[in-house]
Amino acid sequence: MNWNLPNILTVGRLLAAPGVAIMFLYFTRPYADWFALALFVVAAFTDFLDGYLARAWKQESKIGAMLDPIADKAMVIIALLVITGFSGMNPWILLPATLIMFREVFVSGLREYLGDTAGLLAVTNLAKWKTTLQMVAIAVLFSTGAFEHYFGMQSFGMDQETVFGVLAGDIPDELGLIWKYNGMILSWYAGIVLLWFAALLTMITGWDYFAKSMPYLKGAK
Repeated sequence: MNWNLPNILTVGRLLAAPGVAIMFLYFTRPYADWFALALFVVAAFTDFLDGYLARAWKQESKIGAMLDPIADKAMVIIALLVITGFSGMNPWILLPATLIMFREVFVSGLREYLGDTAGLLAVTNLAKWKTTLQMVAIAVLFSTGAFEHYFGMQSFGMDQETVFGVLAGDIPDELGLIWKYNGMILSWYAGIVLLWFAALLTMITGWDYFAKSMPYLKGAK
């Protein structure tokens, strides 16, 4: 393997994928949420950077082309597993996450079956947008977990009427509950909308790949 910078960034992104989950094993929340978010955002940025550098410096390689989609899928699937678990298996997250993971496994299986002809399933521009949208949605949902934990910590011990009074502006907001609550709600709805759009693009690109592979699945040459 040629250890140039683009390949190092790709391998780093691959190793960062399980690191997102490991954050929740070694750190308490909300620190785990913020560390996971930071790691995920940095790793997601390398998805753009390694490809750009490889093309600009003419360092494209077969190992990089092979590892790049694996790293992307590992990041997305592991992050979705973490978010789904900490959301309490919320159906608004569980269903699009399931569709995304199903598509990724299905397309990977198609590529493996097609072998030498898998080049016909080359990554399209729409698939690149799909990956970008997935990563943005996941980053936003990680921030939701942090806001939620901060809000819960600051409002702990308050009765419901006091919390409602603070949010309504009837009681002075000395702990910053309002901005934490607004951050929690806004990031939640934004993350859900983005995740569903990502799931839609994921299924569309999955169907496109399946349609392209049909002649080979039927044995046509």
